[in-house]
This record gives sequence, C-alpha cells and structure tokens, in this order.
Amino acid sequence: MTDKNRKRQVLLAACIPLLIAACGPREADNQPAAMSDGAAMSVSADESLYSQAVNNSARSENDRQRDPLRKPGEVMQFFGIEPGTRVLDMFSGGGYYSELLSYVVGQSGSVVAHTNTAYTNFVGDEATNRYANGRLPNVEILQAENNELLLPADEFDTVLLVLTYHDIYYIDPENGWPKIDGPALLAELYKGMKSGAVLGVVDHVALPGAPQEAGNTLHRIDPALARAEIEEAGFVFEDEAEMLRNPDDDHAKPMGDPSIRGKTDRFVMRFRKPG
Repeated sequence: MTDKNRKRQVLLAACIPLLIAACGPREADNQPAAMSDGAAMSVSADESLYSQAVNNSARSENDRQRDPLRKPGEVMQFFGIEPGTRVLDMFSGGGYYSELLSYVVGQSGSVVAHTNTAYTNFVGDEATNRYANGRLPNVEILQAENNELLLPADEFDTVLLVLTYHDIYYIDPENGWPKIDGPALLAELYKGMKSGAVLGVVDHVALPGAPQEAGNTLHRIDPALARAEIEEAGFVFEDEAEMLRNPDDDHAKPMGDPSIRGKTDRFVMRFRKPG
C-alpha cells in the first residue's frame, strides 16, 4: 500500500464529503435533526435499551420508515450490543445502523462507521446530514477502500456486516469496487477484534447451493456458504435468529427487484472470535 493510500485510511472526527447519491437526493424533511450528547436518554425509562434507541426522537423519518422490516432493536439485542461497547460497522453506507448503535453504546462506548468511495458516492448526502455538526459525537468515520483495510489489533468488541457480506463477491472496478480478497478481509476483521468479540452478519438469502457469483448478480449469498467461509477464517458459529426470514421471497430475483426490495428473506448469524 502506498503512503498516499495509508493517509486516506484514518479515523475522522468530522463527516466525510459526499457526492450526489446514485439513487437520487434525499428529501429535506428526511434529514436527521441535531441532537445533544444526552439524546439517547430522551425517552421513557421503562423502555428497553434497544427500544430507546429505535424510538429516539432525534432519528429521521426516513430511518423510521425502514424499521418495521429491519427490526433493528431485535437485531442489536441478538448481537449483544451494550453500553460501553466499541463497534465496527463495516460498509456502513448512509449510517442507518451506525446511528442506532451510537445510542445503545452511549457515551462510554463508540462506533466506527466504515465506508469507501463507492458507498460514499452511492449514499450521497445521507451520511453528510447524519454526522453534521457533531450530532453523533461517539461515531468516528473510517475511510478505507476495498483491500486496503488496516485495523488495530484487539480493538473491537463487535463487528457488524449488515446486508453487505455478499459485497465481497460484487465486482465493479469502473465504479470504484474492485474484487475483494475475501479471506484477507475476514483475517483483518479477526485481527481487529478482541478475544471473545462478536461478528454479526445479516444478509439477503440466496438459494441453497447458489455459487459465490450470486453476490455479484443477485446481491445475495447462500447462508451455508457464508457460514463456511466465516468459520474457515477462525470464527465460531454461535447462533442464528429468524426475525428477518421471509418465506415468500423469490430467491431467484435480485434483491433490488421492485417486487421484493426491502422485503427480502434475510439470515441473521452470530459468530464469536475464540477466547
């Protein structure tokens, strides 16, 4: 890696500059409102930690509309996110999960929201608005291109790959997405996690036996394939949750097909680094 590329991979305290989204600009009324450090505690004390995060009044309406199908409270609880946790949100995109995680981990924890040029261009101003004016002070941005991720050893309590594991097999070099070295990426994540840390994976289900190429053509992955690869990297499979399964999904269609977009059958798996 050149010195120039190493300099690009830094933790930024401010938000990264973004281009116009490939899917179109977000409406102004969907922009997140500014918040104080104590915003995560602005709801009723009788709600669970995860409900507090989901119901936080600082969240945008655009994010709230995604909640019923994503069930983020249940997902975060399944992965064991807690106050004080240090979390890496890989390929965080517009930051939907990074914001929710920031509320759960609180001021004693922190979130590193990873992104790259391709995602930056795709999400447009969504991330800019989310991190503007320091509204999520416990979130840091990590800019690292494909195959250039470098993590400190034994850094993270949890690493999440939400709807992005299949991107290991996506290839579009003309738009900034060269082929990823999957084993090297998993090895880097393994190195960066503490002993006993959790790797949480959520992704669109492909048909059993679907080849790796389904990640490129359908933006889906066979759960058995993903599990085998992650276990081969040294992680131990711990459990799987069913809260995002949808048996009515036509698994032969790309996840972005209008008939199923946002409603795909999804697996939720929890792995752990031994220790």
